[in-house]
Amino acid sequence: MGRRTQADRDAMTVEIGYALVSGALVAAATFAGIFLPALFLDLTSTGERVLFRIGAALGSLAFVVRVVHVLWRFPRAPHEQRVPSSQPSQPGRTSPDS
Repeated sequence: MGRRTQADRDAMTVEIGYALVSGALVAAATFAGIFLPALFLDLTSTGERVLFRIGAALGSLAFVVRVVHVLWRFPRAPHEQRVPSSQPSQPGRTSPDS
């Protein structure tokens, strides 16, 4: 395994930052989507507490899933491609009309 260049390290830092920020936004949106109705509905304190805990648990799960998803797609070595290449042409066919 070769040494990483400064550009590779910078790209990894940016990708980690993006993963954390987007994960936090997804977690906040998930939590808000579950807990905000409790603020507008007339629920008991037990109902609000249950929605709060469910929102916190699902928000945490959404954060972890988002961070793992973003970082999993990041190339592990400089020679790896971000976008999968297209299907190679068929070997043995050299003429365009064959």
